[in-house]
Amino acid sequence: MSLRGRTIEQVATLPDGRHVTVHVGVPEDPYIPRSQLETVDVELHLGHSVLAAVNTVLDPDQESEALALAREIKKGLESGELQPTASSIEPLADTLR
Repeated sequence: MSLRGRTIEQVATLPDGRHVTVHVGVPEDPYIPRSQLETVDVELHLGHSVLAAVNTVLDPDQESEALALAREIKKGLESGELQPTASSIEPLADTLR
């Protein structure tokens, strides 16, 4: 299986008590079938709201790397080292694993 058929999710509890879900996977695109997409992104969700979304350097077949990225972002959010913003998580998304 790949990130085309599965999204990695981790739930982080922010220092202020809010729960943010970290999603790493192939995004939905109404014009291109998922089987043809090569983009992997990270999205931070608070309930039904998207707080941040950035593309990563990952390929859809890199599930273990996607899990490592999601865990790293979760850890940073929970410690307060990262903010739930695109600019805060983008350097991690741009790092090869």
